[in-house]
Amino acid sequence: MKLKYLELKKKDAIATIWLNRPEVHNAFHDGMISELIEVLKQVGNDEGIRLLTLRGKGKSFSAGADIKWMSRSIEFSFEQNLKESLNLSDCLYSIYSFPKPTIAIVHGACFGGANGVLAACDFVIAHEHTTFSLSEVKIGLIPACIAPYILKRLGEYNTKSLMLRGDRINSVEALKIGLVNFSGTDGENSAELKGLINDLLTSGPEAVTKSKKLIEHVANVWTLEEARVKTAEIISKIRSSDEGQEGMKAFLEKRKPCWMGQ
Repeated sequence: MKLKYLELKKKDAIATIWLNRPEVHNAFHDGMISELIEVLKQVGNDEGIRLLTLRGKGKSFSAGADIKWMSRSIEFSFEQNLKESLNLSDCLYSIYSFPKPTIAIVHGACFGGANGVLAACDFVIAHEHTTFSLSEVKIGLIPACIAPYILKRLGEYNTKSLMLRGDRINSVEALKIGLVNFSGTDGENSAELKGLINDLLTSGPEAVTKSKKLIEHVANVWTLEEARVKTAEIISKIRSSDEGQEGMKAFLEKRKPCWMGQ
């Protein structure tokens, strides 16, 4: 597909989606959101891709919602506002439920809804000078669509602090509360990313995908009683799968499994 607001790169089993509106600090609007949903679907179905990184072109990861886009909503009916809000919710869920590992690499400004994007990712690496903010309450709004993913990352009370105060925090604070997994200089972040990618690519591809789905179901879908049975069924199937068999044989034979090029 031809992209107007994003850039997609694929190399060595890694896909990178760049937010590509640097002139407005990658502020997102309906066009960017719709493109992101379609690209995520395309990359998720690409068997040659094993992990996804998300980045922002220019000086910032993303300044959040585009002001011009937001201003249009003043004239919208409830139904029109609902349609656009559901589109954002669909986009965030597409990131959260993406079948392969996702890594957000953030810098500059990460404001408003952009925090929902990174919170929906599996891992977040931030430049040490990144600034984060959920300031919607300052203009009489609330960060509603992103709330489920912020809560999952931060827990109830850290989320309250960010959402109710609406002030800015730096990377040190973001790391402390769990909004990001790692924060450092460009060089430190590159080394962290390299190690993370190595860990992910040396793991069984199907095992990683199924682990993500398992976590999602245990966290959101199954009761503890349901999980008791379903988790036993899942591991039984995995042990007898081609990848599971290959992995166990490679371990016992002290060799690399096939997915590592052996």
